[in-house]
Amino acid sequence: MFDKIKQCEKNVLNFVFNEEGNTLEKFRLDFLSKKGEMLLLFEYFKTLPVGDKKKYGEMLNELKNITLEKYNNKNNNKTPQKQIEKNTLFPTYQNTPGAIHPIRIVEEKVLSVFLSLGFDFAEAVEIEDDHHNFAALNFKEDHPARDMQDTFFIGTNLLRTHTSSVQIREMKKGVLPLRIIMPGRVYRNEDISARSNCFFHQLEGLYIDKNVTFSDLKQTLFYFVQQFFGEGIKVRFRASYFPFTEPSAEMDIWAGIDTEENKRLTKGTGWLEVLGCGMVHPNVLEACNIDSTIYNGFAFGMGLDRMTMLKYKISDIRDLFINDIRLLSQFTGV
Repeated sequence: MFDKIKQCEKNVLNFVFNEEGNTLEKFRLDFLSKKGEMLLLFEYFKTLPVGDKKKYGEMLNELKNITLEKYNNKNNNKTPQKQIEKNTLFPTYQNTPGAIHPIRIVEEKVLSVFLSLGFDFAEAVEIEDDHHNFAALNFKEDHPARDMQDTFFIGTNLLRTHTSSVQIREMKKGVLPLRIIMPGRVYRNEDISARSNCFFHQLEGLYIDKNVTFSDLKQTLFYFVQQFFGEGIKVRFRASYFPFTEPSAEMDIWAGIDTEENKRLTKGTGWLEVLGCGMVHPNVLEACNIDSTIYNGFAFGMGLDRMTMLKYKISDIRDLFINDIRLLSQFTGV
């Protein structure tokens, strides 16, 4: 297996250019063309067991570099290397540093803020049942979120539509007080566009204890946005509705209307919604065997994809999932 690479390398190194047949074009045809030795070696790479691919690939890339260097030197560097690689039909690999994905950067930043406040990390399964995803969260039987238009069903189970199902699993453990932060992927049967996707990333928080107030919730979230977006940012809370919290609210930050982008993003109001929150509904507590006359608490949730778009001014959510090197390379070394 490795002998073939060594033999090809030997052939490359022993190739002597002359006017009697060993021309630059012959070198290209022998080693870099569609029928050359290099392409055959790359084709063979695809058939190898996983355990052998790393060493074989390293040797193959080294051979490729040696071959291209010899070709370029003879060609007096008249043809840029990138153009040579484009004209050859075997795969090429860039020796560039990797990057942390922007969604991961944002997730770790958000987690660090809440972990510093004493929250614990929690996660659970992505394939859920109706009870944990809907019923225990106070969704009525006829709630539209249960419809096929919003949910991917797998037989009697489903792909979770929010990370709130993790809250239910943690509360049912009966270990109180409870203060957790829960990131994860969620899935909804929606059309893909610049603003929405059929799967995305959420992060939710939950605090259950005695005598928890709405003021505790507001101060926790106010501290978070100050740490994430910067000191001095303006916020507001608007009354809203969620089946699993009462009272419920949405939290906005002031983005301003000083630019056309901000006007478009905020629909001319200057305010931009960043998360939903509220006091945990007594029905949710009782569904998890928690006495709502003794314990109460708050919950909040945000879309990490949306937070990433806000943080780095990315206008199309699809850009986060197509692995475009022009975007990802901006986060090299972060």
